[in-house]
Amino acid sequence: MNKSLNHYPGKLGIQQRVLPEYRAGFFDLLAEACEGGLSIFAGDVPLKETIPEASELNVAKYVKSQNYHFSDVASRYYFLWQRGLLDWLEKWDPDVLIVEANPRYLSTNRAIQWMHSRGKAVIGWGLGAPPLEGSRTLGGQFNTFLRNYLRHRLYNQLDAMIAYSHKGAREYRDFLSTHKQIYVATNAVARRPTEISNERPPYFEDRPVVLYVGRIQKRKKIDHLIRTIASLPEELHPELWIVGDGPDRSNMEQLARKIYPKTKFFGIKKGESLSNIYRNADLFVLPGTGGLAVQEAMSYALPVIVAEGDGTQGDLVKPGNGWLIPSDDEEALLETLKIALSAPERLRKMGKDSFRIVHDEVNIEQMVSIFIEAINHSAARNTS
Repeated sequence: MNKSLNHYPGKLGIQQRVLPEYRAGFFDLLAEACEGGLSIFAGDVPLKETIPEASELNVAKYVKSQNYHFSDVASRYYFLWQRGLLDWLEKWDPDVLIVEANPRYLSTNRAIQWMHSRGKAVIGWGLGAPPLEGSRTLGGQFNTFLRNYLRHRLYNQLDAMIAYSHKGAREYRDFLSTHKQIYVATNAVARRPTEISNERPPYFEDRPVVLYVGRIQKRKKIDHLIRTIASLPEELHPELWIVGDGPDRSNMEQLARKIYPKTKFFGIKKGESLSNIYRNADLFVLPGTGGLAVQEAMSYALPVIVAEGDGTQGDLVKPGNGWLIPSDDEEALLETLKIALSAPERLRKMGKDSFRIVHDEVNIEQMVSIFIEAINHSAARNTS
């Protein structure tokens, strides 16, 4: 047991659709803080998604579910059923259960009922509840109505909520018909860094390095990044490093060869190989939606340019350490890159502020602390 963390004396269960590799460190650290242990219930990643999946956990237990997907996960008509959820609950018998706060996971309601019938608490964890965008057809309107109904039903059954961001917490609050405790555990994948791993000089030794790390798919807008960097004045041209893989990689490689040959694709990198890439970069850019690599980049004292998306970016990116830009706005990206790359000394100062934010505010130790607070409070309320 890590005595430096707050702890929970009971057994914890967590339901997830899948167990991505980037969550393994968090779940193991959370398991250290649970005296009764932690068991994760999650299924395989569908082949179409190609999310790097954790094969095992070092501290937490991992029980595989059999996931049945109805439609594609990106579709507004997507639903999920997880077979074996109640069997897992019977065997593990957690004192508190945390579920993904996704109303399209139809089996979750049975898990909540199982826990509540035994006087035990259930906490929802999720991104938020952004407005639904449905078509104006009768079928589209019915789908929006149904999803909003399922949201209300799920959220109001839960004993507490944990949101990825303050924006997500506000969205959950708008949906709750009764007062519930809502916690904000800002999304993180990196542990609290102990020191800046390398001090960058207040100038660029050669061309600056602009870095992207993440999935290579259309919604990440990597094509925007390549085109925008190609349109920079020659004296500001950086090297562009792209780390990751995905269904759009070959298209992006072809585009880069055609309009910006100073682009290097590294593929998937992990461990010390990835650390070295971060240490040798000067600026991290996330031009599209989502991307937990922002927090990891900040732990290496990198300033960041991030497109506004799901709300988690606002808790990470502040005027002192980077720029938030509108999504799908190549002109805003161009102007921001010009500002960033024209002042290396300012970039170094912003990078140090990135490091401070990750050290003091946004890291998986802080996430664990918020989770333990929510778990203890919810367990105490259900036993009082």
